[in-house]
Amino acid sequence: MKTFLPPQPITGRKRVDDRKIINGILYVLITGCRWRDLPPPYDSGVTAWRRLKRWSEAGIWDKIIESLRQKLDLTGN
Repeated sequence: MKTFLPPQPITGRKRVDDRKIINGILYVLITGCRWRDLPPPYDSGVTAWRRLKRWSEAGIWDKIIESLRQKLDLTGN
């Protein structure tokens, strides 16, 4: 999945860990909690929401899902 995500910026502030943000996004989508109620281990709800929005608009989630589908087709699982 890492190959689908944008690289860290070369200059300026580094992004919050992608894995932490993805886990936060999944937490909100699974539990149905509000973004602002995202528990601290997942970082900021605002950051997670922005990253979800940005990646959705860039089609990153679609690429990840398609890659997983292809992998399942190849392995037969």
